[in-house]
Amino acid sequence: MNRMAAIFLALAAPLGVAAADAPPGNATELTAFADAFDAAQIAKDGAALEHMVADDLVFIDGDGVRHGKREFIAGWTGAGDEYDPVTLGDRVIVRLGDDAGLASAEAILSGRSAGKPFRTRIRFTDTFRRANGGWQAIHIQVTRMTLPESGGDPR
Repeated sequence: MNRMAAIFLALAAPLGVAAADAPPGNATELTAFADAFDAAQIAKDGAALEHMVADDLVFIDGDGVRHGKREFIAGWTGAGDEYDPVTLGDRVIVRLGDDAGLASAEAILSGRSAGKPFRTRIRFTDTFRRANGGWQAIHIQVTRMTLPESGGDPR
């Protein structure tokens, strides 16, 4: 065996072990859950959110105020609220192990609340954990950002 082939095999062997230890589809599964979680919020799907949000959720809103599951779901399912479709920008999905991960992105939320139009730009981070065979949101942090002066999408 030539020297380069031996070096390659020596370096590749640990990578093969690490790949074999990782649960297949975990990142894909986490991304699919994050997508479904975002869609349930925009669709105002209270039943789905009830299942997708952990009872002990910590939700930090754009003003830095700590809330829980009830307030988070109520904020997305208000009777007088309608949301326009959302495009996520600068999205990052990070596995934090086999049973935890996070999704972070920037978005411009717009729609109508109590008949009045609204538009706000946020960056959020949703932290998820796997429990009882499924994923749930356990911590959500939202930061309000300045809207671009042109009114266009900054992404």
